[in-house]
Amino acid sequence: RPLVSPHRSVCDCIHSIHARPRIRTRARRAMKLPSPHDLGLHRLLKPLRPLVSPLVDTLAMQRMRSAVNIADLRQCAKLRAHKMVFDYLDSGADDEITLRRAKDAYSELEMHYHVLAGLKPPLDLSTKVFGEKVSLPFFACPTAGNRMFHHEGESAAARAAQHHGTLYGLSSLGTTSIDDIAKMHTGPKVFQLYVWKDRGLVQEVIAKAKKGGFQALALTVDFTWYGNRERDIRNGFTIPPNYTVKQVVEAIKRPAWTWDFISNDPYTYANINKDVPADSLAAFVNNQINPAFNWEDAEWLMKEWGGPAAIKGVVRPDDAMRAVKAGFSTMWVSNHGARQLETSPATIDVLPSIRAAVGPNVEIIMDGGVQRGTDIAKALALGADSVGVGKPYLYGLAAGGTEGVIKALNILKVELDRAMGLLGVGTVDELKAKGPTLIKRRVGSARDYPYPGPNGCC
Repeated sequence: RPLVSPHRSVCDCIHSIHARPRIRTRARRAMKLPSPHDLGLHRLLKPLRPLVSPLVDTLAMQRMRSAVNIADLRQCAKLRAHKMVFDYLDSGADDEITLRRAKDAYSELEMHYHVLAGLKPPLDLSTKVFGEKVSLPFFACPTAGNRMFHHEGESAAARAAQHHGTLYGLSSLGTTSIDDIAKMHTGPKVFQLYVWKDRGLVQEVIAKAKKGGFQALALTVDFTWYGNRERDIRNGFTIPPNYTVKQVVEAIKRPAWTWDFISNDPYTYANINKDVPADSLAAFVNNQINPAFNWEDAEWLMKEWGGPAAIKGVVRPDDAMRAVKAGFSTMWVSNHGARQLETSPATIDVLPSIRAAVGPNVEIIMDGGVQRGTDIAKALALGADSVGVGKPYLYGLAAGGTEGVIKALNILKVELDRAMGLLGVGTVDELKAKGPTLIKRRVGSARDYPYPGPNGCC
C-alpha cells in the first residue's frame, strides 16, 4: 500500500491555509517521546505566566507597537513566531506565483481621483454585510487553528472585531468555541464550514452556530483537494510539533512564542470535539473532507441552513451564476489565500466579471492579496460589497495577540479612510457607485518596454 494517499497526510486540513506535514510511520509514532504537554509541564508553568510573559514579550510588543503598516506587522510576526509557524501562515502553493500575483495585481490598478469634492471629515466607512450594519467594509476572514500563532487565538480576532464594530468570521476548525465567541462578539458573525462527508456532523455544527447567534454561513468550496505548500515540507511542519533538534533550536530562537506555547493548555478544535487534541482530530478531519461534494449537496445545505449564506472560493462567473440558483445569497470571491491551485487568478482581476455576471443586487465579498487600505478601496470600487483580510490580521495576532489584531485592522482603517478622502468620495456607497470611473487598469508605457536600439543596446 502506498505510504501517501492521493489526499496526502492527516494534518493537511488543520487550517484554512493548511500544509503537508511529514509522514510519521507506525514505528516512529510508537517511539515518539512525550511532549511538554504530555508531561503536564504547562500546568506547572501556567501560574508563572503573569511574571514571565511580560518579560519574554517585551521586545515583541515594542516592535508591534512601532509598526507603521502591514508589512511591518509581517516582520514583527516573523521575529516572534517559530519559523515553521510563520512560514505556515506566510506561504502559498508550489512556487508561490499566485501569492505574488495576488498582491501585484493591485499595483496595476490606478486611482483616478476627483478634486474639490467638498468632503467633511469624518468619512462614513459603514456598510452592510449579510444584511447587518457594520462600521467597516472589511473584516478578518475565518481561519482555523488561531491558537497556533498566539494563545489568545480566535478570541483576539473576535475582540478586535468587536472593538472596530465589524463582522467576525469563525472557522469550523477554530480553537475557540462558538459559545465563547458569542460572549466576546455581540455583532454580526459568519460561521465558516468545510465540505464534510457526514451530513449529521454538518447538521450538528450549523445548529450550534445558529444557537450561538451566527447570522450567516460561509461554505468553503475550494478545499476539496489539498494544495502543496513546500515551505512546510522543508520545515518539517507537523501538528503538534515534532521535537526534533531542528525544531527545538528554532524554538529557542523565539522565546516569546515558545513560552506562550508551552505554558498554555494544548489547543483543541473546539467546534468539532473540544475534548480531542488537535493531533488526534487531524485524522478525523482528513477523513471528513469530501472531494465528491457537489451542487446537489450545496442545495441541501442551503435548505438546512435557511439563512444568508456565502459560497467561498468562487473565481468564475458561470460558477457564481450557478451558486445563485443553488440558493446562495453571497458570492465570496477567493482563491484560498493563494494556497490551493497554483496560477489560479488574482481575485481582484476576476471580481468585475463576477459582478457583471450576478448583477448589482447579489452581495459579493472578496479576499486575497490585500495589504493596504488602497487595496480595499479598489475592491469596493470594482464590485465588492465588503472585503475579507486573512494574512494581515494573522500577522497582527502572531506579533501581539489582541492588541496586534486591533492594530492590523486599525492600520487598514486609517489607510482606507485616507484613500477615500483623496479619491473624493465620502461614503462606501459613493465609492461603489463611482468605482468604475475611479479605478482604471494601468496602461503600459514606453518606460516599461525601452527600445533596445538598432544594435541591441539602449
